[in-house]
Amino acid sequence: MEDQTIPWLSVLASLAILIAYELRLVLSSRKGDASTARSAHLSLRAQWVRALANQPGAEIIGIQALRNSLMSATINASTAALVLMGSVSLIASRGGWEQAFSVRVLLEGALLFTLFATYLCAALSMRFYHHAGFAVSLPVGSSAREQQSELAVHYVQRGGVLYSWSLHFFLNSAPIVVGLLNPIAMPLATLCMLLVLSLFDRAPKHLLDSTK
Repeated sequence: MEDQTIPWLSVLASLAILIAYELRLVLSSRKGDASTARSAHLSLRAQWVRALANQPGAEIIGIQALRNSLMSATINASTAALVLMGSVSLIASRGGWEQAFSVRVLLEGALLFTLFATYLCAALSMRFYHHAGFAVSLPVGSSAREQQSELAVHYVQRGGVLYSWSLHFFLNSAPIVVGLLNPIAMPLATLCMLLVLSLFDRAPKHLLDSTK
């Protein structure tokens, strides 16, 4: 039987690298509103909703912006669902998971989980954007708008965070696919993916300078 020690170590190393990156991102986000793109975007969405609440006649602008966000989340969810169904069909055509537990079985399960998590986060993002649309479309200056303003902020922020998670989950499927082809190459694929992802997770330089 082929020795599976190196493939298992490669998978564990990839998982450790991914966890370390996400922990660093979470800790960095807690340092300030502009420390990472994720926290900067969170603050931006709150400012956007509150600004619309003080601008009469801007209701249609808010709805159009939320519609664009809703469409983006819909595309992400639809893509993940299609890839998920294709992956399940491919695994089932090979006999499913009747074989003994192995690195390949683990990676196939991880791929299905990642794709389902992508779909779930995107679908929940759509849900929050959908409900936020009702609050943002309330007439500016009305008592109902004032009562629901912070609810709209919360829903738009939650929708944005869930959309960000869905993108992260979807991108995490890349090193898993590489691992299915060659488990030994999985750590390198994970590092390359996180290197590219870090460029987008970093807050804009002028925001970082303004917080110093």
